[in-house]
Amino acid sequence: MTTQVNMLEAKNQLSKLVKAVVAGEDVVIASNGVPMVRLVPVKARRKPRKPGAWLKLPAAAPDWDAPEFNRRIADELAGKRTR
Repeated sequence: MTTQVNMLEAKNQLSKLVKAVVAGEDVVIASNGVPMVRLVPVKARRKPRKPGAWLKLPAAAPDWDAPEFNRRIADELAGKRTR
């Protein structure tokens, strides 16, 4: 079921509308009768983040930001063959 409310009504009943969305209802907020936005619930993360997960990545090469290396990347992106 879709519920459409105007801006003023949405301001006055925000907590009620949020509860309706969490319960599975579709809520659309309109301005002068024209639908503008839809309220949607935020999905929970699948797995919690683990600090330090990127520590296992290999270290960057010492010349990762050297001008020649950057020039080669720019040439590749521009479609120029560098080999």
